Parts: sequence; structure tokens; C-alpha cells
Amino acid sequence: MLEAIGLDDEHTALYRLILQSPSASIDELAASVAGSPAEVRGIVAELERLGLLARQASAPDRVVASPPSLALQPMLLDRERRLTQAHEALVELSEIYRRGAAQRETPDVVDVVLGADAVRQRFAQLQASARQQVRVFMLSDVAFLDAEQNTAEDDALERGVTYRVIVEKAVLEWPGFIDAARESAPYGEEIRVLPTLPTRLIIADDDMALLPMKSRGEDRSSGALLVHPSGLLDLVIAIFEEYWATSTGFISTGELPGTHDAVDRDLLKLLLLGLTDAAAGAQLGISVRTVQRRVAELMETAGVTTRLQLGAEAVRRSWV
Repeated sequence: MLEAIGLDDEHTALYRLILQSPSASIDELAASVAGSPAEVRGIVAELERLGLLARQASAPDRVVASPPSLALQPMLLDRERRLTQAHEALVELSEIYRRGAAQRETPDVVDVVLGADAVRQRFAQLQASARQQVRVFMLSDVAFLDAEQNTAEDDALERGVTYRVIVEKAVLEWPGFIDAARESAPYGEEIRVLPTLPTRLIIADDDMALLPMKSRGEDRSSGALLVHPSGLLDLVIAIFEEYWATSTGFISTGELPGTHDAVDRDLLKLLLLGLTDAAAGAQLGISVRTVQRRVAELMETAGVTTRLQLGAEAVRRSWV
């Protein structure tokens, strides 16, 4: 609840501590939270300003907690009122924008976004605005945002937005990629693979798309095109769906017989997607010799003598 009114973990922890005590001094609180008296005094002052604490009448150097129902309810009501106002403003502004967009000339269905920071901002905004799904082309050599920076994707997945992502084959060689893909799959992210892709791309629902002005070269991140609802957006969506239909699923769920484990299953998938023994081994954290030994064991299990036959049998038996 306290996070909802803007208090951080330190303020919340101290307030909870004071709630459990009849009263407390700055020194006692500092000892309890292993902090300095100066830091605790600053937090106490802020909690006092918010009306969450008061001074003990008989000992002004000690603080007591205000009743939560008395202190917090006005704050929450104010937050609800401002949230309602913000939602009403959003509806109004969206309607104004819709009327303006309907009057756009044909060339205005595309906005030019200049500068790397502006491009990254639009990329995050598209994900934050998505309600149902996000569709993405991911190139091996460049991204709108690094995976660590793209917190908007995690937030969207938590909201129930699904992601359909097509990556170039070379992306599979990124360290830890297969683990990250497997972790995100239960949250609604499906990844497929193609040998190459023509450009980066992100589509939020059926509402808007973002693609770079240049996908390759030194100035590839300097600008992007933001495509509004139009025949052009319909074409971009159709192109994505065509690529999706011809791409290869990445996460395998088929069971292998005998003592073969998930590493063997992932190894088969990576080799079928065209990775070398060295690249597949690096992705799975095993040596090239281990890759070759595991492949030989899989060939023996499948009753074949070549890797080509192994691939065909793996598909036929639904191992991948």
C-alpha cells in the first residue's frame, strides 16, 4: 500500500517498524535498521510531513505512528481522484488525436523519429501502450534497446501482453539467449527463427509500427519511421505474418527416449537451425567434443548413420 502513495522501501520499512512500537527515538530506530541517525532523521521528517508519524506528547524526542486508517485514507483518495482525472484526460486527448489523425494527408501516415534517444523512447512507448500483442523482428547485429534496458517488455508480459518474436539465426549464438528465451516462454513470449531478416521492426497490436530508416550501416540507429494506421501499416503487418508462417519454432517441448535430457533436445534444435558444433556448444555451455559425443549417441538411439538422417528422424519422432 505504501508503495502506491510513492514511498520507497526505506520509508516503508521504517514506518512498519514504528507501527510495532509504542514509541521510538531516532537512535533506537537507527540501531534497529542499521542506519545512521542522520539518515533516519531525514526519513522520519518525511513521514512526519506526510502525517504518518507524530511526536509523543510526553517526550517530544520520540515519535509514534499515526493510525494508518486516518493517515493513509486521504492519500489514497487523493491518488484515486488524480488517477480518475488522468484517465479522463487520456480519453479526451485520444479522441482529439483520433480526429486529427483522420484528417492526415497520405504522406502523414508516417512520422520520422530522429535521434537514438527518441527512437529508444518510442520503442519503449509502443510496448507500454500494447494491450494484446507485440510483434518483433530482431536482427543479430543491432537492437532498438539492449535486453537489459528493455524493461518495458517485462512490464508488458506481466500485464498479459503476448510477444511474437522472429530472430535471425545468428541471434541464437548470443550468450545465454536460449536460457532467456526459455524463461520468458511461460509469460507469453514465443520466439521463432529465420536465416536472415530484412530490418528491425516492432508492431504494437494493430495500432502502430516502428522500423528504422536504415537497418544496417553506421547510422542505423539515428532515426526511425513510426507508421500510423493505414494501408502501409496493414502491409507491414501482413509481411510480419508471412515471415511468421515460414519461420521455425525455437523452444522445443518434445521428449527424448531413454537417458537423453533437455540438453540433447536443445542441441538437436540448434543444429537443425544451422548452428555449428562450436556455436551450439557455446550456447549450451558444453565443449565441442561433448557435442559430437551427444550427437553420436542420438544417432545410435535413432538408428541412423548420418546427421541428415538424424534430423529427419528427430522431426518424425517429434523430438524437436
